[in-house]
Amino acid sequence: MPYFICPNCKQRSVDIDRKEGLYDEAVACHHCGFGFLFELMDDYYPAPDAGFVVCDKEGRILAIGRGVFELTGWNEGDLIGVDVVQGLGLAGFDEEKNPAKLALEWGVRRLNEPLELKTRSGRTKPVKADFFPAYDDDGGLLVALTPQRA
Repeated sequence: MPYFICPNCKQRSVDIDRKEGLYDEAVACHHCGFGFLFELMDDYYPAPDAGFVVCDKEGRILAIGRGVFELTGWNEGDLIGVDVVQGLGLAGFDEEKNPAKLALEWGVRRLNEPLELKTRSGRTKPVKADFFPAYDDDGGLLVALTPQRA
């Protein structure tokens, strides 16, 4: 059973045929109107203050959802086309253990990665990050960033 989540509003859903109605179009969010849903292998319950970042198969940012601006200070227009790790200043891992690259290369989820991100103002914030590879023909990556409190 395919599980889907909206990268914008985090609404979860199930869709049997992966199509929108009778058309050969990607499933869209019926809650907020976002243009596509991200397919997950298992159902996922993000934290209420998590923000989603959608990337292509090279790890470049395609879209950001609610919560990312509040967490980072970056607007979607500032980040489109930028590598997710570089654009958000993600740190806290060895280069050979880059969780975004591992998720894309091996097609495996990376959950609860303790990382730091750099905000637009240059501040460093601790976050927990979950990385989900896409299972469709386009490939890609969904990154859920949840702020950590001290």
